[in-house]
Amino acid sequence: MQPIPLVLIVAMAENGVIGHDNRLPWRLKSDMQHFRRVTMGKPVIMGRKTFQSLPQPLKGRTTIVVSRDHGFTAPGAIVACGLDSALAAARGDALRRGADAIMVAGGGDIYTQTLPLADRLLVTLVHGSCDGDATFPAIDRSRWHEVERAEHVAGPNDSVDFAFVRFERTPSATEVR
Repeated sequence: MQPIPLVLIVAMAENGVIGHDNRLPWRLKSDMQHFRRVTMGKPVIMGRKTFQSLPQPLKGRTTIVVSRDHGFTAPGAIVACGLDSALAAARGDALRRGADAIMVAGGGDIYTQTLPLADRLLVTLVHGSCDGDATFPAIDRSRWHEVERAEHVAGPNDSVDFAFVRFERTPSATEVR
């Protein structure tokens, strides 16, 4: 059986910032549409704070929330008490759905835990730097190579220019997976 790729999807500023006070520091409707398109029909793993920043669980996707709080409930989502449980639930869901990937949607701690396991990074690179309290881990270019980039100027519902960038793990990476 072919393994199901683990894909991290993130919007981040050039300085690595992904959030401020549990919110995005920019407005990018284009990225929201991209996120929906790329994650539709797939299991999506996220941390509790990221989940709580959403108005509701993601429609058309299985939302899996990682929380250390054993009393935490998330109607419409699956709650996992750790990353291993979340990954197991996501694998089962992906197999049932015939999904071609398991998606990881943050926040910073979840990204840090899953980066060593990931097969692909889908980065919306927000041009410019901003202040924030959540960051994406540094992308080690000896382990990751850029395979695609599409630059975009800010549209009518976007606050800043950005690029969609896809990274693949370098085949010779010796990182423990």
